[in-house]
Amino acid sequence: MPVRALVVDPSAPTAVRLAEVPDPVAGPGQVLVGVSHVSLNYGDLNDARSGRVPVGAVLGSDAAGVVVQAAGDGTGPAVGTRVVALTSGAFAERVAINVHALAETPKGLEPAHAVALPVAGLAALRSLRAAGLGPGKRVLITGASGGVGRFAVQLAARAGAHVIASVGSAIRAAGLAEAGADEVLIGLEGLRRPVDVVIDSVGGPQLVVAWNLLAPGGSVQSVGWTSGEPAVFPPYTTVGPAKSLTSFVIEGEVGADLAVLADLAAEGAVAVEIGWQGSWERFDEAAEALRGRRVAGKAVLEVAGEGR
Repeated sequence: MPVRALVVDPSAPTAVRLAEVPDPVAGPGQVLVGVSHVSLNYGDLNDARSGRVPVGAVLGSDAAGVVVQAAGDGTGPAVGTRVVALTSGAFAERVAINVHALAETPKGLEPAHAVALPVAGLAALRSLRAAGLGPGKRVLITGASGGVGRFAVQLAARAGAHVIASVGSAIRAAGLAEAGADEVLIGLEGLRRPVDVVIDSVGGPQLVVAWNLLAPGGSVQSVGWTSGEPAVFPPYTTVGPAKSLTSFVIEGEVGADLAVLADLAAEGAVAVEIGWQGSWERFDEAAEALRGRRVAGKAVLEVAGEGR
């Protein structure tokens, strides 16, 4: 029996449309999940237009729902378990998911909040870890009002860092001080002291400025490029005391880290902010709000599927 899904279609206004696709078949080490909620990321919108996800293929990475078929090899959660996952082709009523790509959703954590964690939460957690986060470090987070940024602010603050949150406008600064930011800036104006870590999701000219602010031995983690603008480094900008600019992508098994984030969210130690929520039939509206930077935190889509 076919299932509904959001698939890539270049002729659609946002290059995505609802369609029917074949019912997924779970392979070895996979469970079948009835999806109730999915979370929309900038990367999904870019994937739909760039050709990275082929025409007709199911889009998406973040899914939350209920296991409706356990893995045939006996691994992973049982039928009826609520889960959150990072998986390709997430935007469908039912999805076959590797058992190492998901975590059980703790009691008290709503699926709409759990589904905000995979891409944004994992990117924040792992990029901070890769950059050498520690107590007393000065951490600059650009695009701090977005999904990755808000999680990064909270996680860096929990680690005892001095957190500097950069946003594009005053209205997008709301809630960041309460989330743990010691300083909240519009752009990078007024920032003079060097920083040890930069988590950058903006790219473009702001990435160049952030690089120049980096202290010797520091690290810039490039987790996104929402500006869509080129970054032009003047001559000799990269000559001098050792520091690093590292490209970032979520790789490998994510279940353990996803479980950590889900537990933190369930305990209230990490807050999940949802800036847009509605039916996946309103995908175009959500996509335009995200592209227009009118979403603080995450955009969550409700799926009229088996997992609801």
